[in-house]
Amino acid sequence: MEDKYNYKTIYLRVKEDILKGAYPTGTLLPTELTLADKYSVSRPTISKVYNRLQKEGYVNKKKGLGTIVLFKEGIKKCTFGLLLPGAGESEIFAIINDQILKQFEKMQLNSLWEGATASNAEIRRNLIETCCNNYIEKKVDGIFFSPLERVPDADYINQTICDKIRQAGIPLVLIDRDIVPIPQKSPFDVVCLDNYSSGCMMAQHLIKAGCKRICFFYRPDSAYSVRIRLLGVKDTVEENGLKFDKFNEFCGNPEDLSFVRTMHLLKGETGIICANDSTAAVLMSSLEAVGYKIGSDLLICGFDDMKYSQHLKYSLTSFIQPCKEIANVSIDLMMRRVECNDRPPLSVYLNGEIIERESTRFV
Repeated sequence: MEDKYNYKTIYLRVKEDILKGAYPTGTLLPTELTLADKYSVSRPTISKVYNRLQKEGYVNKKKGLGTIVLFKEGIKKCTFGLLLPGAGESEIFAIINDQILKQFEKMQLNSLWEGATASNAEIRRNLIETCCNNYIEKKVDGIFFSPLERVPDADYINQTICDKIRQAGIPLVLIDRDIVPIPQKSPFDVVCLDNYSSGCMMAQHLIKAGCKRICFFYRPDSAYSVRIRLLGVKDTVEENGLKFDKFNEFCGNPEDLSFVRTMHLLKGETGIICANDSTAAVLMSSLEAVGYKIGSDLLICGFDDMKYSQHLKYSLTSFIQPCKEIANVSIDLMMRRVECNDRPPLSVYLNGEIIERESTRFV
């Protein structure tokens, strides 16, 4: 007589196979159809089994790929430190931070998060140095770090922090940016937006909108990721037969009206790509204050799709980052590095998309 299987018995069998190592960490479980045929049950029954295993942190279902085994014997005792100082300035880091914590909870991993989310860059600097030292003292099993920006000695601080972590033998994954400018590459894993491609896409978007002069605006001491976006913009503009030189690049504070007045902008032809939404929001206000009108005189856009972007006087076109996927991939790389910290460093560049709004439409 054939055994009859139900949801509970199948769940227990698959879980036991995972615990025994029949499905090693990083491998794929059989497809839902394959397992349904094996146990003579419906596919929704197997889907229910896999969903429960995912909720408990044993597997991760990825669309288009399959169900990946996350469980590794002994990994549940791991504790990781989060150094994401940008969470006090940009929503993208708050989303990344929350997603990492949610995944840790599912995977039954421990995390240490001691803040470093102040809006003031100098305060963030002091906080992350203190947090880093604390994580090293506690001998965490890995650290996720989003390098500091917008302070004059950010490069030195970032390098110092990474050197401390490396000397302590603690696995490190960099989030959102590297600590060195291209074409250099640090000896650490990096997960971020494909900044070059996103810059290309933004430039192409403004050109299609009717702009014949494309400019790029960023604040002093911005991250290296901003420079990569700028390169993508420059290359795309020139490939379309338009000019891009030092007069198309503006580095300054968007609230500085005297600086904004020095910008050479051709009315009805200019499109400005800002390094992020916070810069774009302030610059739009300053441009209006000195006599320019968004939509008729010029177009403007930013990056990160902050919540307020669609509620500005002119709703802001923005490039949305795949924040949750950045978090998920960062965890995958950390698990890989915890298993063997001598692996060659990887750089993972993820795609985002343009959210088109009023600020990039000529009227």
